[in-house]
Amino acid sequence: MNETLKVIGSRRSVRNYSNTPLTGEEKNTILGAAMRAPTAGNMMLYSIVEIEDQSLKDRLAVTCDNQPFIAKAPFVLLFAADYQRQFDMYTMSQAEEESRARGMEFRKPQEGDLLLACCDAVIAAQTAVIAAESLGIGSCYIGDILEQYETHRDLLDLPPYAAPVALVCFGRPAVEREEVRLTPRYDPKFIVFKDKYHRLSRGEMEEMLRPTVERAFPNEYRVEDTDEIARRIYFRKYASDFAAEMSRSVRVMLKNWGK
Repeated sequence: MNETLKVIGSRRSVRNYSNTPLTGEEKNTILGAAMRAPTAGNMMLYSIVEIEDQSLKDRLAVTCDNQPFIAKAPFVLLFAADYQRQFDMYTMSQAEEESRARGMEFRKPQEGDLLLACCDAVIAAQTAVIAAESLGIGSCYIGDILEQYETHRDLLDLPPYAAPVALVCFGRPAVEREEVRLTPRYDPKFIVFKDKYHRLSRGEMEEMLRPTVERAFPNEYRVEDTDEIARRIYFRKYASDFAAEMSRSVRVMLKNWGK
């Protein structure tokens, strides 16, 4: 196995960091890798904000579902889906006047532009994560940045067409890698299909979840425990208070984007 695949295969979320700070060279290497990520039409529809101020980290540790390790991370990056820079470029170049001259409506960013920018931002974030991993630097995504949109917008001075989609913490792991087990994944046959989407049957769902059930109930496997696992995921993740807040926050984000 080549070194790149080893890095990808060994990567896992790291939330406990050593006190050793990242060097300027390491930070620049991670940022440089992110900016080489694939991007739609080479437009780079994202912006990266380094959260360096400790008071900002402390605040984000609270607003992102009370996760204290965010405040302790040596290197924190916000990846924002950003069409503001592109739209400002259009307005500064008199594209609106040219549109009128051509009898066209001057178009403002819409939902498709937001999704495209989200893809750009997340691809850049994951490229940064893999680059950091290759340097022995751990990372952890903070999906809760999608919550409390109004607070995060004001806290980070985000304009209308810039939306926070990924917050990533970086730092040297405080625990040796050999002591950390990788989080298991589903078997590829339940995730990877050929030509057409395949919706799983009840039997396939039970087979997919069986390793999870066996870890949760190690003494004896019972098919009915599959439903128990599914319900646990439903109430802990899908029907949770933070999921409801995330949906509310994203609705506000979409409304603000569409103004």
